[in-house]
Amino acid sequence: MNLKKIKILVALIEKKSTGNPAEIALKLQISQRMVYSYLEILKTEFKAPIKYSRALQTYMFAEEGKLDLNWQEEFERIVKE
Repeated sequence: MNLKKIKILVALIEKKSTGNPAEIALKLQISQRMVYSYLEILKTEFKAPIKYSRALQTYMFAEEGKLDLNWQEEFERIVKE
């Protein structure tokens, strides 16, 4: 698992510019099977509400929110809450 590629995938999902799984694989230079694995990790481990829009041909978040895979100092989290 490559966290850098997962971060890129999350950014593409946020922008609604993933394309279909084959296009994601090309953009991230990974296999389609790995694309599905990364999406499953985001859905199950991070509880990300990801859905695929056939009309737009892209993955997107089904709800408002933000998935952040970066470290935050405890003080920063307390201040933001």
